Amino acid sequence: MAKTFEKGNVAIAKAAVAAGCKYYFGYPITPQSDIPEYLSGVLPSVGGQFVQAESEVASINMLLGAGATGKRAMTSSSSPGISLKQEGISYMAGSEVPGVIVNVQRSGPGLGGIAPSQGDYFQATRGGGHGDYRIFVLAPSSVQEMYDLTVLAFDLADQYRMPAMVLADAMLGMMKEPLDEWVPEPKAFDKGDWALGGASGRPGRRVKSLFLGDGELAEHNWRLAEKYREIREKAVRVDVQVPDGCELAVVAFGSAARIAKSAVDRANDEGRRVGLIRPITLWPFPTAEIREVAERGVPLLAVELNTGQMVEDVRLSSEGRSPVTFAGWPPGYLPSPDDVYGEIARRLAGGEKVA
Repeated sequence: MAKTFEKGNVAIAKAAVAAGCKYYFGYPITPQSDIPEYLSGVLPSVGGQFVQAESEVASINMLLGAGATGKRAMTSSSSPGISLKQEGISYMAGSEVPGVIVNVQRSGPGLGGIAPSQGDYFQATRGGGHGDYRIFVLAPSSVQEMYDLTVLAFDLADQYRMPAMVLADAMLGMMKEPLDEWVPEPKAFDKGDWALGGASGRPGRRVKSLFLGDGELAEHNWRLAEKYREIREKAVRVDVQVPDGCELAVVAFGSAARIAKSAVDRANDEGRRVGLIRPITLWPFPTAEIREVAERGVPLLAVELNTGQMVEDVRLSSEGRSPVTFAGWPPGYLPSPDDVYGEIARRLAGGEKVA
């Protein structure tokens, strides 16, 4: 297909349709409302259904129901709306129901504002609801990746029978860039032994997260834990650009990584050797890849649009093998490449203590 010029939000919506999503359930909230607006006009024309639910709580439970039938379905919201969905996300994870959830982050905590933020990192990567569970978390850094990673989210959700989240922010959602709208090859995922579609001619099935028999719930949780261990081994995605001899490696995701790349390029143009590590999956986190860089003795600088969240995973991954520092900009101020370059220069000059 020819390239178009699209908003990030619209790229997500187009990707969902290309990936075979037929059902969308959501509730409008800035800055992601372009997604339901687009899908409300397109889904009926491709044999799908759009439902503006009465609330975020209703929409996530509708996603649970649609996912239990094996159909591809999606919901989207922004930070406080995602908070309201957490119970339903836990139920989906516990019931092993696939589905795609999009969070175009805005400022917080509380009502905050509509400016870009990465303040939902903890909520997304730790499982914001109750219980022992994880979800895929994919962090695009361009409009093209808003499209590409949404397609991937549907495949990962189906492959591993669990929710997958695309974690973007207001800057990525509202900006426009060239978009290559490729059409993914259909992938067959066997849902014949669990999906609900009517029990005519076969025994009934239950898709559930309630286990009351002696030892059943413990067995279920250990099985989920084994699945998550497998995902950590097989499904990590990360862009590592840390050549030999680096004096410093910046770790950043999403829109912060875009800004950081310009600063890193400037430092390298000036004759310094600075690398960049961009986690694409925030869960599973690229622990092994960051540890490998730390083992080479390269100091690490975590750059985020918050007061310090991903940096905790960077420290855990480095295991004390190299210094880890942090530069953050919470909601209300969007840093420029010059701001990030200044933080890089301070570290290279030895002007920042290890956090």
